[in-house]
Amino acid sequence: MEQTNALGRRKSAVARVYLTAGKGNVTINGRDLADYFKEDALRYIVNQPFAVAQCEGQFDVKVTLAGGGIKGQAEAVRLGISRALCEIDKEAYRSALKAAGFLTRDSREVERKKPGQPGARRRFQFSKR
Repeated sequence: MEQTNALGRRKSAVARVYLTAGKGNVTINGRDLADYFKEDALRYIVNQPFAVAQCEGQFDVKVTLAGGGIKGQAEAVRLGISRALCEIDKEAYRSALKAAGFLTRDSREVERKKPGQPGARRRFQFSKR
């Protein structure tokens, strides 16, 4: 099997994922998964597609991450891995990943700040007198 690549996005994070047959090593920006994501919850998010598709330890993952915060980056990697698994074998993995909601791009972005307001929706306190 040659290398399969996919793109995952979440908020302003972009993950380019390269999947090859291997022993389950995950490398993000040249660093190990445990080194890049210190929290267990974030490592769990990254490994969710493999658990749902029941293919843990079968693929090596190389990821190039840019932008966003750590939570958005982890979810971008999850989407990228899910898309790459579907490219490898649609019949085997797609239905399980789709049922888990891993193939849907979460399109929610931060709303921009408007002029004359302290935030996107928040207004300055109104004073009648």
